[in-house]
Amino acid sequence: MSVETICVVGLGYIGLPTAAVFASRKKKVIGVDVSVRAVEIINRGKIHTVEPDLDVTVHSVVTDGWLRATTKPEPADAFLIAVPTPFRDGKLPDLSYIEAASRAIAKVLKSGDLVILESTSPVGATEQMANWLAEERPDLTFPQTHGEDSDIRVAHCPERVLPGHVLRELIQNDRVVGGLTPKCSKAAVDLYKIFVEGDCVVTNAHTAEMCKLTENSFRDVNIAFANELSTICSRLSIDVWELISLANRHPRVSILQPGPGVGGHCIAVDPWFIVARTPEEARLVRAARAINDEKPLWVINKVKQAMGDYLVANPDMTMRDVKVACLGLAFKPNVNDFRESPALLITQTLAGEGINLLAVEPHIEALPESLARRSNVALATLDRAIKESDILLVLVAHNAFRTIERSNIGHDYIVDTVGLWRQT
Repeated sequence: MSVETICVVGLGYIGLPTAAVFASRKKKVIGVDVSVRAVEIINRGKIHTVEPDLDVTVHSVVTDGWLRATTKPEPADAFLIAVPTPFRDGKLPDLSYIEAASRAIAKVLKSGDLVILESTSPVGATEQMANWLAEERPDLTFPQTHGEDSDIRVAHCPERVLPGHVLRELIQNDRVVGGLTPKCSKAAVDLYKIFVEGDCVVTNAHTAEMCKLTENSFRDVNIAFANELSTICSRLSIDVWELISLANRHPRVSILQPGPGVGGHCIAVDPWFIVARTPEEARLVRAARAINDEKPLWVINKVKQAMGDYLVANPDMTMRDVKVACLGLAFKPNVNDFRESPALLITQTLAGEGINLLAVEPHIEALPESLARRSNVALATLDRAIKESDILLVLVAHNAFRTIERSNIGHDYIVDTVGLWRQT
């Protein structure tokens, strides 16, 4: 199939870079987002997220006329859906964004079009998307009823990129492509080969959906092991960072680093899609999620323990006099992404208990709304936080924090959840 116009629905952390890369290959790209603000920013050649080099690429393709953003889908040859897939109450997948996007693009579909679901999804979501499309367009045929002879091609191709390296990994990483039929898969491969230099490996839609969930669950389980080690070592007065360093000298051992929990839209969310679909079988996946979800509470208790120790050493002070500096709010180092961030959750919880906080996040200019409205939380520089706080809580290993040597910090009360100074 010949693709000249591509419609990308969802201009977030994945959709916008994907749209920009297609546009950089001289394909006309229509970007769609429900956020009027995002659309206006993109049409000015700017970006509303933080990703290295993305601003330069977007400015170029918008200026040259290859990328244009709007709030409603328009006719195209291929449609990519890259909208959020959070979970709702009970940790069940919320497909409402995919449904809304599907019904929106259905209005402009024509025979021969290709629809790809990029959003990380539970097994069966691609078929469900095809059913929503069919409900809206009974005049067209779809793979689930007409197989290879269908008017519309449908496939799933999950993203598998690392924030901070999205543009490079979009191009270089292998892609897993799962069509509802072989013809659907071929059409999707042809589309991605416009810019993908890695292999496009073909499978069926269910396996492609499960592949992304498996990748993130693998990470989650391994992080859970490291996080559980940190709580065990704390009980036994063992330096977990030294322990992991020693254990990793074994030629077949590679333990990850513990932290305050697990964040980001993918790893903190996707394993629940497996649990929801196979609750009896996914015992290890569920246990890992529980360990990682409980880690923020463990950190909060560590902070309260440090506060208690501080008050014993300073009997003239009260709990309201103690000031805690929270270093980092993002879900991972060197980004301004707060999605499912355990650091933000911990800071919000401490703030909700009336503790005076200095929040240090070098990648933002204003506090997130959940913290900005609290009188006991202030956005501070690292220098101010070190000078004015009584307790340092290290939540994210931002490079900006590594400029401070541990020996130059006078604090006796430090809760370091990421081994920031232990690893330098």
